[in-house]
Amino acid sequence: MATSAGGGIGRVVASVLAPLCVVSGAIVLSGFFFPAFVGEAVSGAAWLALALLFFSSGLGYLAVLPHRPDDAQSADRYLLKIRQTGLRDAIRTFLAGQDPLTLGLPVVVFVLFFGLQVALPDRTSAAVDAATGTVLRTGGPLFVVAVFIAVCYCLFLLLGPWGDITLGPDDTDPTYTYPTYFTLVFTAGIAAGLVFWGPAEALFHYGDPPPYFGATPRSTAASNDALVYSLFHWGVSAWSAYAVIGVPIAYFVFERGAPLRVSTILAPFLGVSGLDSVWSRLVDTLAVFATIGGIATSVALVSQQFLAGISFQWDVTVGGTGPLLFVGGLTAVFVLSAVTGIHRGIRRIAGLNVVLFGLFALVLAAVGPRAFVVERGTRALGGYVVHFVPLSLHIGGEWVANWTVWNWSWWFSWAPFAGLFVAALSRGRRVRTVVFTSVVATAAATAVWFLLLGGASLFVQQTGRADILGAIAGSSASEAVAGFALFASLPLGRLLSFLFLALIVVFMTTSADTSTLVVSLLATRRGQVPSTGSVVFWGVFQGAVATAVLLVGGAGTLQALAVLTGGPFAVISVVAVGGLTLTWYRHERGHTSVLRRGLDRLPSIQTHHDVDPPEEK
Repeated sequence: MATSAGGGIGRVVASVLAPLCVVSGAIVLSGFFFPAFVGEAVSGAAWLALALLFFSSGLGYLAVLPHRPDDAQSADRYLLKIRQTGLRDAIRTFLAGQDPLTLGLPVVVFVLFFGLQVALPDRTSAAVDAATGTVLRTGGPLFVVAVFIAVCYCLFLLLGPWGDITLGPDDTDPTYTYPTYFTLVFTAGIAAGLVFWGPAEALFHYGDPPPYFGATPRSTAASNDALVYSLFHWGVSAWSAYAVIGVPIAYFVFERGAPLRVSTILAPFLGVSGLDSVWSRLVDTLAVFATIGGIATSVALVSQQFLAGISFQWDVTVGGTGPLLFVGGLTAVFVLSAVTGIHRGIRRIAGLNVVLFGLFALVLAAVGPRAFVVERGTRALGGYVVHFVPLSLHIGGEWVANWTVWNWSWWFSWAPFAGLFVAALSRGRRVRTVVFTSVVATAAATAVWFLLLGGASLFVQQTGRADILGAIAGSSASEAVAGFALFASLPLGRLLSFLFLALIVVFMTTSADTSTLVVSLLATRRGQVPSTGSVVFWGVFQGAVATAVLLVGGAGTLQALAVLTGGPFAVISVVAVGGLTLTWYRHERGHTSVLRRGLDRLPSIQTHHDVDPPEEK
């Protein structure tokens, strides 16, 4: 009976969202292709609201649409539970299932932060900036060494014998097909930063070249070096930070029966039974803070940059309510996606994400400067391979602290939730497959993106077709306008701009719904499954933090605080690698490396009898 009713609720929600998506989408698309006509009939704020309604209702419809008649959704069951037992009982049940430390400490920290931001904004920002600068400058060697260890360890797992370990019983089938597995891993760990920085990062390095190469600003050599550093900051080094957290968690969960927690990486030292200690709970609490801080600031910054891009491209004035509308709509979408679960909302929106990603890349490749991108991209890939080790060990200087070390700290601060999500998806996979997917395949997709957009931006800037650096300098949104300035100089610019906006929303949704699930899991008491109420609470809480950032300010300060959590997790990643290696050395003997397997397949060479050694008499 509950199944039937629950499915009915899902169909009712879908029937409401579908016409909203169709109507708002028709008006928005008309605004793109017939701007003069729509501009006379619809104000800028109304057009923006319709655009947000189009994106949110479309993604929401995709999330709640049942995929088979007997599909009972947890969200529907939760709504029925509230209706039958009352809201008070539902809240009591939710609180009883939460870990007091993991729930209370992050909430208190965020409340204190915004209180200080209101009372003492300048002092708070100055103190956090000073702490961040000190950590990035003095702790630079820590991040550089931790990332390089992560890369080397992932390479060893790809080629060595332990890559052959299956996560779970040998006869376990993977939960998801490989295309779905790659899609979920890629879209969860990258967020909308990929979209904004794709056309912008190479331009920043072109105007302010990295000291390692020493090229003249805005020279041909500087453009080549800019692409190399873009690949370096977003390539295998970055993704390896996720893998060295995700693989240990997956192994101890599926092979040793440990709980699905970030603190599970401490199992070699505390034992599975010792993972209920205060230290383990503190690790999970730090992961919750890092995840919420990273996602909430990303949502707030993305909303401002999204609207700044719209204002730059179409001169639409949105005022102070625009970002709040954006955050509200985005929060509704990723909460709904998280509530419907990985198999429905998260999987479907991630699939749409990859489709839009591929479509955008194809259109840009068709209308962009292909010869320039291929020539410079090939040279950049070669430079990336040749200079990878020296770049990885390059320490010192303000430029490295502001770019490379900041990036490594940011990736490590996202590693807890991304690594935990990778682990949750990897049951039935071999370690080698997990590393290949979460490092090699994802880095390859990222490299294509940065070479396409970065190469096109450099071409447009160098040939004088558009002054993108001037547009960036003249805008308060910085990198947000780079893409729109680029598309304005290319054929099918409006189509590219529309796909670009859609990618921003979808990429941010796929990271935020994943982080919502992860945080609700970490905040739930040991031995219990997160309730839908927990998922809703933590999703709304992330949206509330993003809204507070917009109202109170301090987005950069909160982002810096989240980045500071990358330091502890950089240390934890090295500890996790050491503990996992020790465990495998003791318990995982008899596996075959890729190199040995390749040598065994080589044909044996029979020697002629004339060169055989003489037999002993």
